[in-house]
Amino acid sequence: MTQPAPPDPILKQLIKEAVKEALLEQREWLQEVIAEVLEEMALDEALREIEAIEHGPQPRVFGIFEGEA
Repeated sequence: MTQPAPPDPILKQLIKEAVKEALLEQREWLQEVIAEVLEEMALDEALREIEAIEHGPQPRVFGIFEGEA
């Protein structure tokens, strides 16, 4: 199996500069995307926590109220 050729440093630098320029020009769009991603992550975490609470073991006190001793 042959190893891939190392990336051309000039091409690598040109790509980095192009991406940087595009992101700077679209700063507001990028900020909106990041905000949406963070909101989705927070919502997912909250839903996981709710599910864990709903399906987790019930404290002994709840068993007593339900007729278990």
